[in-house]
Amino acid sequence: MNTNSNKGRFATRIDEFKALSQRDKKRYVSNWFLDRAMIIIIILLVIYIQAQRPTFLQPASIINILTLTAARLPIALGVAGCIILAGTDLSAGRIVGLTAFSSAIFLQKTGIMGKFLEGVGPQPVFLIVIMAMGIGALIGLVNGFCVAKFKVHPFIVTLSTQMITYGIYLTVSNAKQVSSLDPSYTTSFVTSPLFKVGMTSVNTYVLLAIIVTGAMWVVWNKTRFGKNMFAVGSNEEAARVSGVNVTLTIVSVFTLAGACYGYTGFIEAARLGASTGTLGLNYEADAIAACVIGGVSFVGGIGKISGVVLGVFLMQLIINGMTFMGISGNTTYIIKGAVILVACIIDMRKYLTKK
Repeated sequence: MNTNSNKGRFATRIDEFKALSQRDKKRYVSNWFLDRAMIIIIILLVIYIQAQRPTFLQPASIINILTLTAARLPIALGVAGCIILAGTDLSAGRIVGLTAFSSAIFLQKTGIMGKFLEGVGPQPVFLIVIMAMGIGALIGLVNGFCVAKFKVHPFIVTLSTQMITYGIYLTVSNAKQVSSLDPSYTTSFVTSPLFKVGMTSVNTYVLLAIIVTGAMWVVWNKTRFGKNMFAVGSNEEAARVSGVNVTLTIVSVFTLAGACYGYTGFIEAARLGASTGTLGLNYEADAIAACVIGGVSFVGGIGKISGVVLGVFLMQLIINGMTFMGISGNTTYIIKGAVILVACIIDMRKYLTKK
């Protein structure tokens, strides 16, 4: 039934396209390529890398990219909500670092040398994940309150909380690495293998990422909160006139985003086996790039969960491709920066063309 319906819609679109004038056909085709320009560019890059390194797209490599996608997906989903509000969140990476540290110190093994919290054994894992998400949500609440109440641009607010969060982390941790994490946290809960593809394991956090993504899809598409988020992002004043509580919506979006960052920090500490001072560094840049690649627009009110998932996957594809090509870490920063710039230029071009 669905197949026939899809075929009917496809045939209708073809008929509509045929009915267009020559000029409108050119505009339609141009808009179609413009909407997918960043994805097309990345696919061409992937084809080039595959031609140079034939092992790049082997099953084990693809599984590895998918697992990395699962690890970075929650932070991207949080950032996407802020971008849909026509804003951004620069504090995301440092919140990941702080919550990874907070999770690690309460889940270190008992009786090890240099234990950060002497006399404190590993706490229940579910309690710590709630704590990490709570810390992230609290910082997100501050971000959202300052944006909504004082009308300060999200760039300024989140840049400030980024520095404050990192300062808190350095003060509390004294920049010490926290390692030797309890197996109940790492092996049993986060990195436990679900199944293997060759020598590559698909771990539990992949399943957890699927659950989180599904929950966010429901929130975005099936709740009043999700509708309000898109309404505020599209036109804040019109949303307010329509009866939307704009302040509550903005605060809620940033709070939910913070909870996503806290969850990411909890997962990252276990996945990497330690919390370090550099954990979370530039995570927000990768998340922003992934969102824009996936069609989340900085003009506000535009974005899909499926687009975010695709964007994160393509971003990880680029990063892994650069590794396969032997590109240095320094050059990687240049390429990532270029990807963000080009993606934003294309996004703005799409907006101006449609306007």
